[in-house]
Amino acid sequence: MIVQRRAVPAVLAAALLLTAGCSSGSSDGADPSGADGSTSPTSTAAQSSPAGSPAEQTPPAKGSVKVLRTVATGLKSPWGLAPLPGGDLIVSSRDEATLTRVDDKTGKKTELGEIPGVSPSGEGGLLGIALSPDYASDHMIYAYFTSASDNRIVRVLYDEKKPSGEQLGAPDTVFRGIPKGVIHNGGRIAFGPDKMLYAGTGESGDKGLSQDKESLGGKILRMTPDGEPAPGNPFPDSPVYSYGHRNVQGLAWDDKQRLFASEFGQDTWDELNAIKPGDNYGWPEAEGKGGGSGFHDPVAQWSTDEASPSGVAYAEGSVWMAGLGGERLWRIPLKGTETSAEPQAFLEGEYGRLRTVAPAGGDKLWLVTSNTDGRGDAKGDDDRILELEVK
Repeated sequence: MIVQRRAVPAVLAAALLLTAGCSSGSSDGADPSGADGSTSPTSTAAQSSPAGSPAEQTPPAKGSVKVLRTVATGLKSPWGLAPLPGGDLIVSSRDEATLTRVDDKTGKKTELGEIPGVSPSGEGGLLGIALSPDYASDHMIYAYFTSASDNRIVRVLYDEKKPSGEQLGAPDTVFRGIPKGVIHNGGRIAFGPDKMLYAGTGESGDKGLSQDKESLGGKILRMTPDGEPAPGNPFPDSPVYSYGHRNVQGLAWDDKQRLFASEFGQDTWDELNAIKPGDNYGWPEAEGKGGGSGFHDPVAQWSTDEASPSGVAYAEGSVWMAGLGGERLWRIPLKGTETSAEPQAFLEGEYGRLRTVAPAGGDKLWLVTSNTDGRGDAKGDDDRILELEVK
């Protein structure tokens, strides 16, 4: 049964949708046992989504990545990243339940405070963060976290005039009741071009939740900034936007306002999906492409030891996808909602597990590592934020 903050109105105003818009086994990125080498990623057209028109430009088949600098080091279990309007960065710590501001020029870290109510365990804790679409006036930061009873979304007031460690106000619960588990807690949140709040959830290890449209598990949710089902959602009085997901970890829109999401597979295929409202993405009946009638095939898929995908970002005509178990950054060049060339891997094994990637303007990206989350072979005893130039 869907549970959320307020009673849902009987009738929601209609609005036009912006149509466009774990890793293997039970780990959120550990390499699968018995993996027998690398398999070439496979791409396919995204069924039922708008493909690119003939006039739509495509990026070069081959791209490039240049690491410009290390912005900051010494981060502990970083998960979410939110660039501030002035250029600095807010990063969440999954296990410490804190938000930290990073000076994008000097790398200086200032702890804003702790989010109360976070119960870190397994893959759960303080996960994705996003700035309010009205941040310039309301100074609100949204956060998705695992509590003792569920996964939920809160918003907190950020007052930078207060002392370090005391700059966060009391949390206001926006949305609650998302199933929690030791694994598959989802956690990525983002505001879309429509100023609605999107959240990627996991099925918490209970596969049956993904196909149950009355459950919040294994879904992409779309809601107002106050946590109500967004106008124009595909199912009446419901925040569910798409279903049949295993564990959604990344959300990003292209320059035509089409939504893409990364997703952990089980033992065979990780996925990048083009999201169409109301569509069924197949889990647990289908993993990867070719699931049959009624299931939306992924744009691209990878063997689970090559990806274990987490955050995604759009820049320079491509989706860029961070890999945890795969320890690499994938470039997926697009024409509409199809790949225009084979996905290309960068930084393989150079920085360890890669958790979050975010636009930094133009041809620049922020990239966050994830080597202190207790998974895989750590590359050093801390994590870092990198600035990249991509093409």
